[in-house]
Amino acid sequence: MSSTNIPPTFSLKVDGILGPRTEAAIRKLQESTGISIDGTVGAETWKALKQDVTNTSETTLPSTNAHNAPWLKIAAAEIGQREIPRAPANTRILMYHATTSLRATSDEVPWCSAFVNWCLKQVEITGTNSAAATSWLHWGQVTGPRPGAIAVIRRVTGENHVAFYIAETKDYYKLLGGNQGDQVRPSRYYKSRWVVQSYRWPNIRQQ
Repeated sequence: MSSTNIPPTFSLKVDGILGPRTEAAIRKLQESTGISIDGTVGAETWKALKQDVTNTSETTLPSTNAHNAPWLKIAAAEIGQREIPRAPANTRILMYHATTSLRATSDEVPWCSAFVNWCLKQVEITGTNSAAATSWLHWGQVTGPRPGAIAVIRRVTGENHVAFYIAETKDYYKLLGGNQGDQVRPSRYYKSRWVVQSYRWPNIRQQ
C-alpha cells in the first residue's frame, strides 16, 4: 500500500504487507474522515485514499491577511506543529492549551479550540478561553464563509470541531486548524459528513 495518504503521524515503508502499523494508520484515516472504523480498506476507505480526503500535502493558502484577518497569518505560521506519540508532549501545543481554562498538560487532549484561542490571543483578541469547540457558537458576531472566519462544524456522528475557514467547493470545506490529523494543517471536510453550525468573527469591541 502506498503511504502517500496515510496520516503523517505514521512513517511507513511500502512493502505490500498489511501489518499492524498500516492497520493503525488506516484506522486513523477512517476516524478522521467519519468512515466506520474497521482497519480494512473497503470501498469507502479506498475512495477516501484516492480522493486524498485528509489532504496531507495541501498547504496553499489565500493571502494570510485576507479580509483583515491577521490571526490567519499566525495560524499559517504554525502549520506542521503536531502531537508527539509515545513521547513527552509537544510544548507548543501545551502553549495552545494554556489559553483555555482547562490548561491541559497533554498534547493528546483535543486542542482545536485551544489553537483558535491562541491564534487570536497573538493579535490581542480575547477568545472564549474554553477548550470546547462549541464555545465559539455564541462568541463574537455571525459572519459568512470568508477567509479567516471561525467555523464551528459538526460531524454527522456527533463530533464538534472548530477551525479557520479558508475556502470551499461544492463537495468540501477547506479549513486551517489545530488537531486536524493530530497537527496544525489545512484539511478538507466533506459536506456529506460535516455540517457548519456557525461562522463567527470578532465584534468591534474584541478587536
